[in-house]
Amino acid sequence: MDALSAPFPVRHRKLSLDIQGNKTDIVICSYDDHFLVIATQIGSMGTTLHARKEEGVSIHPTFSVSVIFGKRDEPVLVACARQLIEHISNCGSSRPLVLSLGLKDHSVGTLRGVVTAVIVNRLW
Repeated sequence: MDALSAPFPVRHRKLSLDIQGNKTDIVICSYDDHFLVIATQIGSMGTTLHARKEEGVSIHPTFSVSVIFGKRDEPVLVACARQLIEHISNCGSSRPLVLSLGLKDHSVGTLRGVVTAVIVNRLW
């Protein structure tokens, strides 16, 4: 079997669901050094964020979320990434998250639906 026809080498999950009346496709991938989550209602990637737990001596963990490319003026997208990286960290993983959100609707309800779907189907 050649490399092009080999099964996808990264552990992943794909799902489609309705969130706030919009068909939403979600792909969750578990790489050795990162988690990748793509959630789209537009059929392509959207704003892409990087989230990680800061290493330090503090008793209380701190998290860093930055927009790699896309909308930088959407605090609700940053909040979504932060909720997911906090959950990843609380489950014992130190791997960072790359999150792409291609959403028609940036409401709190939509983002809550994305976070819930990812957590229910998590690979960490």
